[in-house]
Amino acid sequence: MLEIYNLTKKFDDKIAVDDLSLTVQDGQICAFIGHNGAGKTTTLKCIAGILDFDFGEILVDKIDISKQPIEAKKIIAYIPDNPDLYEHLKGIDYLNFIASVFGLSKEERKEKIEYYAKKLDIYNDLGAVISSYSHGMKQKLALVSGLIHNPKVLLLDEPFVGLDPISSHAFKEIMAELAKNGVTIFYSTHVLDVAEKICSHVAIIKQGKLIKYGTMQDITNDESLESVFLEIENEKPN
Repeated sequence: MLEIYNLTKKFDDKIAVDDLSLTVQDGQICAFIGHNGAGKTTTLKCIAGILDFDFGEILVDKIDISKQPIEAKKIIAYIPDNPDLYEHLKGIDYLNFIASVFGLSKEERKEKIEYYAKKLDIYNDLGAVISSYSHGMKQKLALVSGLIHNPKVLLLDEPFVGLDPISSHAFKEIMAELAKNGVTIFYSTHVLDVAEKICSHVAIIKQGKLIKYGTMQDITNDESLESVFLEIENEKPN
């Protein structure tokens, strides 16, 4: 479970995230949507413990990210929209490095790497150096690296960017499987039609403020998610 209370993050005199509060329960997939610069990536980085924040509280499975960052990060996976990988390594060496960081046994890492790499159709490329990978292949490798340690909370920033249609379908299946097993998934996206199909909940952020949050059905209310989002974006400030 992910709990955010009154999260506020400033950069100099600009408020990037403004008093944001929401809760995503175990097994829920929540889309986090907003225009570029609305505060989505900043929020995700605060949850992941990459950025400090000025005010508020973030609990990951009841663990405070500020007070127990190492314990919280053990159960989080965060995949940014443009992941930095060690490009001089082979794909398999990178995955084994990540598995070692999280203390996975040889048997467990072998099982998880094989399962997710085959699902995302990158298994046969793991012997190649990462610098030779396409953008899509790097995205697949990053996704596999985030899944192998069985995270309880999965944070994703535009996870479908760069994926081919077959891999996108496979990752949607993976997300559904993880949610069924109780994983909390919170991800930012501009692909609203996909979010509408696979997400149980949606959070809409505008200029750092959470504008709407609830079940997909309640938020859309027989409209498309795109229509709801455009209505909010076109509203004039008071």
